[in-house]
Amino acid sequence: MSNCVSPGCTGAYESDGYCNRCGQQAPQTSVPDPGSAGKPASQSPILTSTGPTAGRRVSTARGRPGAGPIVPPIPRREPLSAVLSDPRVPQERRICRICKQPLRRDRGYCPRDGTQYCFVPRLFKGEQVERRYEVYGCLAWGGLGWIFLAKDTRLGDTVAERWVVLKGLIDVGDPDAVAAAVNERRFLVEVDHPNIVKIYDFAQHPDPFTGAMVGYIVMEYLGGRTLHDIFSRHLGPDGQRAPLPLPTVLDYGMEVLRALGYLHEKGLVYCDLKPDNVIQVEGQVKLIDLGAVLRTTDRSGAVYGTPGYQAPELEQERDPAEPSVASDLYTVGRMLAVLSFDFTGFSSKTYRHRLPDPVDDHLLAREESFHRLLRRATHDIPARRFESAEEMREQLLGVRAEVLSIEDGEPQPVPSERFTPERRVFGTGAGVVSANGDPDSPVHWMALPQSLPTPLVDVEDPAAAFLATLAATKPDELIATLGTAPVRSPEVVLRLVDARIAADDLPGARADLEEFEQDHPSDWRARWYRGLLELTTSQPGSARAHFSAVYDVLPGELAPKLALAAASEWDGDDHRAEALYDRVWRTDTGYVSAVFGLARVLRRGGRLPEVVAALDQVPETSSQHVVAQVAAIRAQLDPQRVVREELVDASNRLKKLQMDLERQARLSVEVLTAQLNWTLDHPAGAGQEADHNFDERHLRLELEQAYRNLAKIADDPDVRSRLVDRANQVRPTRRSR
Repeated sequence: MSNCVSPGCTGAYESDGYCNRCGQQAPQTSVPDPGSAGKPASQSPILTSTGPTAGRRVSTARGRPGAGPIVPPIPRREPLSAVLSDPRVPQERRICRICKQPLRRDRGYCPRDGTQYCFVPRLFKGEQVERRYEVYGCLAWGGLGWIFLAKDTRLGDTVAERWVVLKGLIDVGDPDAVAAAVNERRFLVEVDHPNIVKIYDFAQHPDPFTGAMVGYIVMEYLGGRTLHDIFSRHLGPDGQRAPLPLPTVLDYGMEVLRALGYLHEKGLVYCDLKPDNVIQVEGQVKLIDLGAVLRTTDRSGAVYGTPGYQAPELEQERDPAEPSVASDLYTVGRMLAVLSFDFTGFSSKTYRHRLPDPVDDHLLAREESFHRLLRRATHDIPARRFESAEEMREQLLGVRAEVLSIEDGEPQPVPSERFTPERRVFGTGAGVVSANGDPDSPVHWMALPQSLPTPLVDVEDPAAAFLATLAATKPDELIATLGTAPVRSPEVVLRLVDARIAADDLPGARADLEEFEQDHPSDWRARWYRGLLELTTSQPGSARAHFSAVYDVLPGELAPKLALAAASEWDGDDHRAEALYDRVWRTDTGYVSAVFGLARVLRRGGRLPEVVAALDQVPETSSQHVVAQVAAIRAQLDPQRVVREELVDASNRLKKLQMDLERQARLSVEVLTAQLNWTLDHPAGAGQEADHNFDERHLRLELEQAYRNLAKIADDPDVRSRLVDRANQVRPTRRSR
């Protein structure tokens, strides 16, 4: 190895071209890491899925499950190049297992309590373990043991070599470490998952210092890089160390959750998840070093964990809790946090069991859904965390879709497993051409509860089949039908709550909801319907608290964000509403209500060009395209900020719209009136521009004709008479000629 040339660094370049201390790449002859130094932060690798996707979540979008390779994966490292030239346990990890005092020598006795210790590898190059595994040297060290590279001399041949890894103990005198090794042997032979290192065998070999037999786990050689290694070497656009890009971190999280979900289904808990124990090789991510794995029924095994990652209930001095699914998911949340932002002090007293405030970290401030996902995963109360690895992965996938949508500038929707689509598009009044020619009310707020998405029926509910047979009907009729349900199941009760809200039977809705809450006090759907009830009684401020609570539980879902945005707008908080509407719309254009909400907020802020740009994003294939275009035209006619160019554009838009004669004529009146008013206010700007004539006489003639067209199709004689009068009023006068 050659010495590192970075100023002030005392490290050396390893065979892969990176310094073993500062992580900087060697000049000229360095080997590029496709996931770090060779790219700006925003272009680091987005991993692809290595296992089955979650139900219907299959897409060909960038970095999504099933998308295939996006960037070159981290190459598999040649086995011999990974061997350490001078294997040593770092000084900070040389600690007496009894008194926890630092130890300075490689082996000997603790000067304080006399405990024997040894930090020297117990296998040497050329040794044969059980006359089968030829040792080539040390690869790394971990909390529970040395890791050696070896070759399987029985299965290898001249064509293909079988490289394996032998994992032993640093201190065979530690009974807890010995027990952990036994547990590892017992559990890992049962494990077979693409995201978990494969265990081949268990071997024994005499200790060179004591003669006692030492056990070694024989596992596959991976040759990749741990997430800690990838993270420590990742450079930002400025060439300085930087956290990993959030989409990359979320991809790692999804793959780790696949592995943990598999272990949990087998009744196992991992216990010691951290970046050092996850490796990426080529396009795969795998858990390694499973020495701390326990059965959930095991109450006698030693519990291993790492400060800063381990759940607080496991670190209690009095009556510590047992490892659980919840404590495993806590470690996932902590690992995601460590990898994604500057989490200095995460293992110290400052942040050991809490997250930074968003005001102190720009990533958490910008990515609210990610912050809420971390808060739930690392909640200090285990019951408030995610219930399973699959549930956490489902929400992580939704958060990832949001992040990618913003970064790529293209929606990347993920169909929800919790909510229906929005039942009706609300807040489209600005794009409605009414019979009297006046714009409709922007939002009919009392219709909001029945417009928002609704929770999907649990297919395992006893009445799920019955509920699936119910057709759309009037609320009163639906209430009567639900009374005939074969069982008053939770889903029947919730459907009754929704029907009573629609029927304006609020006392009945509250009574049914209280019944549901008594039986299911922690179910998020109770807060959802509480929010709807508050909206029904025109209490958007109270509704916000309920929808925010649902957002906390389901950070990857868009429905709570849409509901919270609408309640915030109704409550007068345009700043909050804008951020949420924008996030929902940019992630999934199926939520058309979000873009109309965004347009309303932008218009109140006087940002009319942004209003038009937002409404233009409603595609022509949408049933709301014409409505969005009408709203865009009206934004361009705003008397507070009308300019000639936008009047021309509004006229062009109107010509392209496919509307019936009456609506076309009514909108023409609005456009021509705005053009005439502008011409009267700006006489110097009068004249013809291309095919747009801003001459007063010309505009009056067109406006007169538009009123007469409306009069011809009017059924009411009084309306017809008023339209004719209006036509006569706007016709050119002698002065305007």
